[in-house]
Amino acid sequence: MGTAKYNPIIEVNDDGLETPEVGEWGLEKYRLVGHYADLFTSTMKTKWENLVYIDLFSSSGYAKIETTGKIVKTSAMIALSLPNQFTKYIFCDENETLIKALETRVKRDYPHLSPIYIHGNCNNKIQEIIEHIPQYSKTNRVLSFCFVDPFALEIHLQTLKMLGKLRMDFLVLIATGMAAKRNEINYHKPTNKTIENFLDDPNWRNDYKGDIDTADQTFTQFITKRLKDGFKLLDYNEVEDFHPVKYRHKGKSVLLYHLAFFSKDKQGNKFWNIAKNYGNEQTSLF
Repeated sequence: MGTAKYNPIIEVNDDGLETPEVGEWGLEKYRLVGHYADLFTSTMKTKWENLVYIDLFSSSGYAKIETTGKIVKTSAMIALSLPNQFTKYIFCDENETLIKALETRVKRDYPHLSPIYIHGNCNNKIQEIIEHIPQYSKTNRVLSFCFVDPFALEIHLQTLKMLGKLRMDFLVLIATGMAAKRNEINYHKPTNKTIENFLDDPNWRNDYKGDIDTADQTFTQFITKRLKDGFKLLDYNEVEDFHPVKYRHKGKSVLLYHLAFFSKDKQGNKFWNIAKNYGNEQTSLF
């Protein structure tokens, strides 16, 4: 189960290609997506004919940590770096410069692999993404893992619901602290569709009367409950509280985002708990 020596935080040299800057807290999501993907592929490789990795906001595969200047692999390149690789990779990003940089890096470092690259907004390209996922049959079983890492609340629940009809685990970043508080005034405007799309509910304002502010957690609790309810209707397991990622600012702990995990199989939830408890120091899984 998993590869105890695998470390998903992989430092690389500057290759001159597009490399966005991220906060140091980004390392937490890279650690978690890497450990879960490692558990996923190493355990399921003999049980399924196809293991598919889908990255809806794939970016360029590299990121520079703002505080240190170090460059590390991000989710797409981490998924390619696994000791046990997926059988298929599907990468999508709206930024053409970023996804072209990713494609260049993959061709250079993994020339034997042929991922699918989709340039565009994943919410608009979802049908194309689904068409690239192999069709499930008794002799061609397909299990997918989808990582969703938007900069703000840019993912539509309808997009996740379409993917969730398949056999698929999800790890979804919910930009609660980063986006909700910052855009409170905009979200309140009747013409703003962000939360409507995120919750797949045009009438959400009728049910939520408070301020769109994560400071007291009420808005965070509202949107996370709605997200849980949406996945529950697709026969996903009941989930524990979403994993919060925080940082220290002027002596206070400030919420940045939550990571939400969903699986239809209890083993998936077990692996997620292992990944969360798997420290930066590489230790045995048992």
